[in-house]
Amino acid sequence: MKKYLLEILMFSAYALFAASWVSGAILTPAIQASFGEEGFANATWGSNVITIAKIVGNLAAAALLVRLGAKRAFTLAIILIAAGALGALAGTYGGWLLSRLALGLGGALAIVYFAPVVLHYFSAEERPMINGINAAAFNTGNLLALLSTTALLSWLGSWQSVVVLYGVMVLALGVLWWLSAENFSLSGGADKPAENYGLKEGIRESFNWWLPLAYCGVLFCYIAVFALFPLIDGFAVASSHLSAVMIAAGMVGTVAGIIVTKRYALRLPVLRYSGLALVGFAALMVTSRDPLVAYGAAALAGFCMFLPMTALVTLPQELPGMTPGRITVTFAMFWSISYGVETGLMYGAGLLADMTGEPATAAYFAVACSASLFVFSFLLPESGKKVVAENLEASDAAA
Repeated sequence: MKKYLLEILMFSAYALFAASWVSGAILTPAIQASFGEEGFANATWGSNVITIAKIVGNLAAAALLVRLGAKRAFTLAIILIAAGALGALAGTYGGWLLSRLALGLGGALAIVYFAPVVLHYFSAEERPMINGINAAAFNTGNLLALLSTTALLSWLGSWQSVVVLYGVMVLALGVLWWLSAENFSLSGGADKPAENYGLKEGIRESFNWWLPLAYCGVLFCYIAVFALFPLIDGFAVASSHLSAVMIAAGMVGTVAGIIVTKRYALRLPVLRYSGLALVGFAALMVTSRDPLVAYGAAALAGFCMFLPMTALVTLPQELPGMTPGRITVTFAMFWSISYGVETGLMYGAGLLADMTGEPATAAYFAVACSASLFVFSFLLPESGKKVVAENLEASDAAA
């Protein structure tokens, strides 16, 4: 039962990281006003500084896991996420951005540590379900923030109080994690020698590059939904409503993704055709002037955005010779590269909107970039073939 408790704590911590990030994005106008800041491109820094921190934090995650062990490493992640609440005490906009930097570092560590914990504690049959649940952690926090931030602001009276509330909740989870967690071998077994596989070895494997490049455009489009879209007028319906519909449908897509990954052995077709459908529905969402069409397209875009996530996360775990140590490096590179490219795209979208004087161009740019999943899926290996072969061998043995 301990593995389920640890899973709940990790999921909850990352969901609250997401809620803190997204609520900060929603509160950007109030935060900028309190510091005397303005400008569309300047507003993107509230999110961009988090993604920059995630680039650095993701790369450091593997080394910290080896040095500190799983228990201390994830505790550090939780402390950094909670430190995002210190932004409520900031006297300048720069101080607020520093608190976002700490928040981003904590989130960067936390998301990388999902993979080795799942690989260690859960069987191959259980992983698609757990991977799918973990893939929904950010979406859960995102939806929580979208639905509650305005109410919390009205109830608590200031954006500072909202930020502090999330920090306190994360610290409570940290105490439970420290009392429950334990360290485990990163080499795939207690009797196996320590594995010499770090970033130097990971960089040499092309797969570790193609996987994040496939995802980066989808990540940019997703973050744009809550970081840029609420700042854009001209959609058929309120952009905040589009965001909520898209993200809620993404939760349904996650459930469907779990079912598809468990029942369908191949991974690439799921990634490829979901990615293609995402581009079409997202384009319809931002260009339609009919509210019903926009809502329907938003729901379908959100569904297609999260349908492939379980397969995307499960694919590396099915590759030959994968261990907790190796998977940590793979996902350290995955999230670092994904957020690195996304940061550049996000700031570029802000500059594009400022230069053209048409904020909607940022939305069109985000939709176009979401095609990355479809394009780069042609460069990824098909891990599902191994699953089919193993199932056939098991059937022959049983006969």
